[in-house]
This record gives sequence, structure tokens and C-alpha cells, in this order.
Amino acid sequence: MEAIKGLHHITAIASDAQENANFYTRILGQRLIKTTVNFDDPGTYHLYYGDEVGAPGTIMTFFPWKNAHRGKLGNGETSAVAYSIDPVSVGFWRDHLVQKGINLGPIEQRFNSEVISFTIRYFI
Repeated sequence: MEAIKGLHHITAIASDAQENANFYTRILGQRLIKTTVNFDDPGTYHLYYGDEVGAPGTIMTFFPWKNAHRGKLGNGETSAVAYSIDPVSVGFWRDHLVQKGINLGPIEQRFNSEVISFTIRYFI
């Protein structure tokens, strides 16, 4: 088996399970790979999203805690995540996100690639 290069997945907290699912499946077009429970809190879902086959590196998981308060960013905490897209699809994604009501940030360049940045309220 080939070693995974980079991150296998990122886990975050969401304030509403249904809004979170709607964003990742209906707006970003990801697949809900599986739904389990939080082992430390079996009353809480653990939602897994990824590409069509659940390939390592495409996975975002969430623990939805209804009405949880937004945390404060601190040392060692992730404040942003990014997905790679084909450079020729940037226009499609910008239009698609705007049509879905996502407010986009300014056009930026990172590592010689155009970045579509936005903040969503589905994260805490």
C-alpha cells in the first residue's frame, strides 16, 4: 500500500448538521461518505465528506454541535482550508458560488494559482 502524502482528513466543528450537509453536498458537490457518531459523545454525529470515492486527502469531517459558539483563533489552530481545482474551472466555481449566495473575497494568487476565498457560517 502506498503511503498517504499529506493530510488524510481535516475535522472541524459545525453549528448545524443540516446546513453543513447542504453546503458540502449541494454547493461544493462533495459526497457524504458516511455518518458515524463521536466516540467520546455518542449523541453527536460525525459527518464525512469527500470526493466520489472517499480518497485520502479529500476528506473533511465535522462534529455538529447545535448552537455552539464560534471559537477564537489561537496558536496552532487551523483558520482556513483549501481545495485544489483545475485552473480552467476557476470561472465556473466563482460563478457557481456567487449563484449559491456565497460572498467571495478578492481575487488572490497563492503559489502561482488563483484562489477563490470565502468565509462560511457553517464552521464555528
